[in-house]
Amino acid sequence: MSRIGKLPITLPKGVEVKIDGNKVHVKGPKGELEETFSPLIGIEMEDGVITVTRPNDEPQVRALHGTTRALLNNMIVGCSKGFEKVLEFKGVGYRAEISGKDLVLYLGYSHPINVPAPEGIAFDVDAKAHTIKVSGRNRHQVGLISSEIRKLRPPEHYHGTGVRYLGEEVKLKAGKAGKTGK
Repeated sequence: MSRIGKLPITLPKGVEVKIDGNKVHVKGPKGELEETFSPLIGIEMEDGVITVTRPNDEPQVRALHGTTRALLNNMIVGCSKGFEKVLEFKGVGYRAEISGKDLVLYLGYSHPINVPAPEGIAFDVDAKAHTIKVSGRNRHQVGLISSEIRKLRPPEHYHGTGVRYLGEEVKLKAGKAGKTGK
């Protein structure tokens, strides 16, 4: 049995879940999410506790068991608390600002880069700390937008400049000056 799949999900206060066969609708203080899951997996709610079951031990069904439970839990946490990722940027002249709901980045290119905010995603910029906070209720979308922002100017291994996740360690290379020769 899947260790993750067999764990029950308890609903926090203020979150409503409607299960219609393999379609689940979650509503909470941060918004609403809806997802359709595989009909091979059973989803039941009783007394504010959701359990995910599987009918047999076939490899495909076993794989879906833990995945379904994890996605359901992410929907519930997203609608109650939300998710966020923090990016930091380092470099001479690198800066970020908010224009309406969109994020405008100046990352050393000849032009500013405009990152539009999809529905359900919010940006917050701290110019003094050189950080960008991406927050929203859909965990997948928050991670996807964060990775797309990071791809605009990935960390460079000689000077350490670029956009990286907060706390991400970039191993710096020595370069020409650090080269030892005879």
